[in-house]
Amino acid sequence: MERLDGARQRYDWGSPEAIPEFLGVEADGEPWAEQWFGAHPAGPTGAGGRTLAALIDSDPQRLLGEDVVRRFGPRLPFLLKLIAPARVLSLQVHPSLEQAVEGYELENEAGVPLDSPVRNYKDTNHKPEMVLALTHFEAVAGFRAPRRAAEMLADLHSPLARRMRRTLRLNPTRFGIRQVFTDLVSASTRPDAEEIAALVAEIDDRLTSGASPSRRVDANVISMWRSFPGDPGVAAALLLNPVTLRPGEALFVPAGSVHAYVTGIGIEVMASSDNVLRAGLTTKHVDVPEMLACVDYVAAPPVRPAPEYLSRATRAYYVPVDDFELLMTTVVPADGRVQVPGRGPRIVLATEGNTTITTPAGQARLTRGQALFIGADERTLAVEGEGTVVQADVP
Repeated sequence: MERLDGARQRYDWGSPEAIPEFLGVEADGEPWAEQWFGAHPAGPTGAGGRTLAALIDSDPQRLLGEDVVRRFGPRLPFLLKLIAPARVLSLQVHPSLEQAVEGYELENEAGVPLDSPVRNYKDTNHKPEMVLALTHFEAVAGFRAPRRAAEMLADLHSPLARRMRRTLRLNPTRFGIRQVFTDLVSASTRPDAEEIAALVAEIDDRLTSGASPSRRVDANVISMWRSFPGDPGVAAALLLNPVTLRPGEALFVPAGSVHAYVTGIGIEVMASSDNVLRAGLTTKHVDVPEMLACVDYVAAPPVRPAPEYLSRATRAYYVPVDDFELLMTTVVPADGRVQVPGRGPRIVLATEGNTTITTPAGQARLTRGQALFIGADERTLAVEGEGTVVQADVP
């Protein structure tokens, strides 16, 4: 059982105040987008005077367990993050495992350094992820049904809106969605800033007048425009499902799902990867052809895992991947010591109150923002006190 010192990520979309307030430290006025707890080299997490990766390397069989080592190799298969966007993240997608392996090898063969700002693939892993809202959280994720997307354009008359609507009406399938999205983000067909501005002006008018067919979709468009005026990704929001999460609600993003987080504070758990392919709404590297090659255009509602109550205190959020699962445990003094299930290596992060974590190795007291790594050899874990902790582990 080791206390963790999370890795700070200063991406420009991050809130300067949200994570410092959560951790109880003084803000310095700079954006603080994410706090990583894991063993990925892009965000080395401290653990007892060394990195968590070095700790695991010292005895992977004991700390990860034979089953995890057999399935994933001698590495921690998941990454846990605090995330706090102050403005929209990039319009992005994550690759499948096969795409990640191929892309990583091709970039290595091309001599692209791992730390290059134009590198797409930082590792050979896929990156399915789930975000659990700690506050009101807004996002867009996955394509709407083509007819629903066309309805969002029905009362708009700007040239860009007419082009998008015509394509969807002529081909109301995933191929129509693919054509519209590809035309929006590709260098040879993307609309110019004036066309985006005309579209946004119409959307702002109908939102202000109360005539919007979806206030959430239109509000997302306006929010994206304010952060990235002229970016064609703004128009892409009309094609995507709006997602609103209340605290304790979750969103799962599989490989190939186009998405962007808009605002809020949440906890992300994902396969241990930093592979992100972007098409817009960002100051980072954009590689539209590579991003489009990884996109799943099938329309589907957002995947919002319903928590399964393992006890009065513990809820589990299960998703269809082998790399991670997430449990949330809320205790009050009257509960006494609550046993929390788990089989593999765990990272436990306190999100509220004061709790005490007990394993056969001893006890550790956690306040909000503090985290522990607990090895697979610590078979039992209990929580007591008054507060909430989340636990990431391996199914």
